[in-house]
Amino acid sequence: MKIGIMSMEDFRNRTIAIASGKYMPGKNEPKVWFESIRSLAQILSPENQQLLKIILEHEPQSITELERLSNRKKSNLSRTLRTLENYGVVDLPMKKGRLVPRVKATNFHVEFGL
Repeated sequence: MKIGIMSMEDFRNRTIAIASGKYMPGKNEPKVWFESIRSLAQILSPENQQLLKIILEHEPQSITELERLSNRKKSNLSRTLRTLENYGVVDLPMKKGRLVPRVKATNFHVEFGL
């Protein structure tokens, strides 16, 4: 997954340029953007990396099963997984009435400039 770092103001200007047809993003540009390296580090924290490894290794069939495997509370897991889903790191398809966590990205390439 290619990740970009850009200030909120620059991101807003980029979004407006795209919407107005003044700028067309390239195929190789990041699709996921963070405001800072600090915000990226919060999402891909060591705890969240460990959670992703647990999902990859054990393939839990529900959030409840992941709760047991990770020793994290369900409410915390749900919030974390939704955030990771918003950034495209995990997918949470519904199967048999349960959310089944799946890791979508395991390699991250960060791109930014000054």
